[in-house]
Parts: sequence; structure tokens; C-alpha cells
Amino acid sequence: MDFTKTVLGIEFGSTRIKAVLLDEKHIPIASGSFEWENQLVDGIWTYALDTVHTGIQTCYADLKQDIQKKFGCAPDTFGAIGISGMMHGYLPFDKVGKQLAEFRTWRNTITGQAADELTELFGFAIPQRWSIAHLYQAILNGESHVKDIARLTTLAGYIHTLLTGEHVMGIGEASGMFPIDSTTLDYNQGMVEKFDTLAASKGMPWKLRDILPKVLVAGTHAGSLTEAGAAFLDPAGDLKAGIPFAPCEGDAGTGMTATNSVRERTGNVSAGTSDFAMLVADHELGVHREINMVTTPAGKPVAMVHCANCTSDINAWVNLFSEFAEMIGAEVNKGDLFTKLFRKALEGDPDCGGLLSYNYFSGEGVTALDEGRPVFARVPGCSFTLANFMRTHLLSALATLKIGLDILRTEENIPVDKLYGHGGFFKTPGVGQRILSAAVSAPVSVMETAGEGGPYGMALLSAYMLWKEDGEALEDYLDNKVFADAASSTLMADEIEVAGFDAFLSRYKNAFEVERTAVKTLK
Repeated sequence: MDFTKTVLGIEFGSTRIKAVLLDEKHIPIASGSFEWENQLVDGIWTYALDTVHTGIQTCYADLKQDIQKKFGCAPDTFGAIGISGMMHGYLPFDKVGKQLAEFRTWRNTITGQAADELTELFGFAIPQRWSIAHLYQAILNGESHVKDIARLTTLAGYIHTLLTGEHVMGIGEASGMFPIDSTTLDYNQGMVEKFDTLAASKGMPWKLRDILPKVLVAGTHAGSLTEAGAAFLDPAGDLKAGIPFAPCEGDAGTGMTATNSVRERTGNVSAGTSDFAMLVADHELGVHREINMVTTPAGKPVAMVHCANCTSDINAWVNLFSEFAEMIGAEVNKGDLFTKLFRKALEGDPDCGGLLSYNYFSGEGVTALDEGRPVFARVPGCSFTLANFMRTHLLSALATLKIGLDILRTEENIPVDKLYGHGGFFKTPGVGQRILSAAVSAPVSVMETAGEGGPYGMALLSAYMLWKEDGEALEDYLDNKVFADAASSTLMADEIEVAGFDAFLSRYKNAFEVERTAVKTLK
């Protein structure tokens, strides 16, 4: 096996770290994974860096085992490697590499004051989860560590530096740290200067560009695996240094890549623990708190609707049903149970028969909540069936996303001609597609490779760096060399399903005080 003709993508998702190896035809040939979960520690959603280290080493060992089983040998090199992870958040280090504060993930909604002040300063919507909001909130809080920051990064950026020694980052991932200028393909210089002035007035000794990663676009060489990086990733000692790395990217950018949605007027929805929609824009947008502007891995502007809550509440209910099945002696495979319950949802009334659910495990920026409480509610006389119950939770998982997408369609005139879906919400064939199609009133496609998700997209970005022709744009590479013959399925919800989702969302909005009250009273 010639491993120089393979590319490896590794992504740190919210519940799983996964590695996917592709051959030179961009076909997945091996994979590895590690299950993990974030922790709420002293009011902060976080992952310990020790767990990050254990996770990637275990994931890589699992990949090696799969390769050994399939090809009878352990890899000592690859053509290229790329690292991806959950976007945003806060990981500060001092000049000797000491971590200065706990990793504050995208899930935290603790930066409201900073986000509001920066949005006003920049004239650009800054969400609470962005790194710059976390940084400025730490300044506002008077946190003593801020003056000592020498390097600020994200989870993907941290691992990239750990393996290569390079403090650099793909432009899509960087666009979740600080606003990007898509003409210069770099941080927005005017906003950088405004922030530097603000930080200096608060006594900060550094300039923003001194601590942020250098921005790189897709296709750029972003460093090579060091001897220390190789020993860290593969403690068994088989892996050799020198493997080239693609710029690390965020899960939004890898999702766009994995679904061939990097060209203007294309879009995709990633739906798992969180869900987000990415629509590549062809014109300037106004400022909306619900909409964030990021970029593709090549730097094109993207309108992003990001929702912190998607499938966690569904998972909790399926676990309850699994526990009940076990109690009555009818044990069932968890995957089969998900499939049966998702399919049952299609038998429900289009508007869920009067049932209502808010799936908020955590705060939600789109609806301006700093905390969340999962709530299920119904009125007497509603159609309380299993089908309606499950349909309610599937519609609830996409309700907040629909609120943001409706703004893009009605106020910004961004057409939604077709969306690509990927992530756990779409694992049961036909169900997640149909629900999303009802939400957006547009066809939804799912590719056969969609189950590979972010690590597949990161591996494709590594392949693009390694195998692109001179001057070949990312969107052309994906169209012509990766997805030209890709198999996919497309579904369009019928009119009654679209009307049903609209009716559900109207009820959802009208009763939203139920969720607000739950946050206030359920402590």
C-alpha cells in the first residue's frame, strides 16, 4: 500500500473525534474514532486538554487498527493531513505555551456584553461564541490572564500547532475568530485597528495580529508534521515526520466541502448536536443578530445560521425509550431504535397535532437566550400519539434554524434553490431530508458520503492542497474531480408538510414565553 497516495482528515466533533483516510480517487478506505462529550464545569462548557490529547491518540490508534486489518500493514506516512474541529471558542496560551484559561467552547453563552459592544463598534454581527467575543469579555471581566496571552486559537488551531509547530489557520476557521475581508483574504484590517485601540484603552500590551493565527486559504501548504508531532500522534513510533499539512479548518468549512457547497448560491445544513446552515452569498448582507458572516475555505462570504441545540433532546428521549424497552425485556439495538422512531415521525400530523417542544439544552443566540431548558408541552385534546411526539422533536430540532433561514430568504433575498444535508440528523434515509425540506420549502439532497461528514471534508481539503492543478479553484476541483459522479438522493416535502411546519413554527414562536419562563424558574 502506497500511503503517499492517501490523504487523512481528522475532525474534533462535539461527541466524536473521527479520522477518515481517502485514496487518490477520494474514496474513504479506512476510519477511526473516539467518543467524548463536553462537560459543564463551574458554569463553563469545556473539554479538558488531557482528554483532547487522549482522544486524538485513541482515534489515530483506531484508524491504524482499521488500516492494519484491511491492508496488512501500519502506515508510516500519508500524502497529506488536515485537522478540523468545532469552530469558535477560546483557547489562550502564554509565550511558553502554558494554557491560561479553560477551553471555552462554542456552546457557551457568557459573552453577551462583549458581543453587543463589538457588534456596535464594528457594524458587523459578532456572535457570543466567536473567539473575539470571548477575548473581549475576559477583558471586561478583568481576568488577570488576558495580559499574558501570546497565542489565541481554536481547538483545530491548537492541534495543528501541536503537530506542526505552526500558528496558522484556514480562512474559514479564522472567520469564526474575527471578521474576514473576502477581498484581501485576511482579517478585516479596519476592525483590527478598532479593536487594538479598544484593547489598548483597557491596558492590553499586545496587538491583535500578534496573538491571532496567520490566515491561509485552501490549497496553501500549512506546515509539516514535526518529530515531536509524529511521536505525539502515534506513540507506537510508526509514523514519520515531514508529512505536509493543509490549513486547519472549522466544521462549517469541512461541511461545505463534504457536500460540494462552496460555490456561490449553494448551501448546506449540518445537523447533529448543533445545527447550522451555510449559504454562499452573492451580495452584501445587512446586520442581523441571527445571521453570522463567515467564509468558505477559499474565502468566499457565507451567511451562517448557527444554532447551539439540535439533536441532544432527541437523543435523551431515545435513551428513555431504550431504557423502557430493556425494562420490559424487549432489548433493541440503539441504532435500530433511532431508525424506527424517526420513521414513525413521518406518520405524524404535519403540524404535530398541537404538541410543542423546545430542545434547548444550552443557550441559543438566534432566540437571544443565555441558558436553555428542554421543555415538552401539550394542551388538553391534542393528538398525543407516538408519531406526533417524535415529529414534534424533529421539527423542534430545526425550528430555530428555520427562524434564521426565513430572515435570509425574506429580508436578504438569498434564494434557497437546493440544500445539501449532512450529519446525524440525516442518518435515517429520507426522514431528516423531508423534515428539512418542509422547513425551507426547497429540495434537500444527501450524498452517499454525507455520513463521513467533517473529517471527509477535511481530507478533501488535504487532497486539494496536494493534487490541485495550477490555478484550479476549490469549487472546480470538487465539481470535476470529486463529485462529478457522486451518488445522492433528493427529496422535496409536499405542500401540506411545508404548511404544517409553518403552523408548528407559529405555535412555537407564540408560546416562546414558556421557554423563557423555564429558564428563569427551573434552576
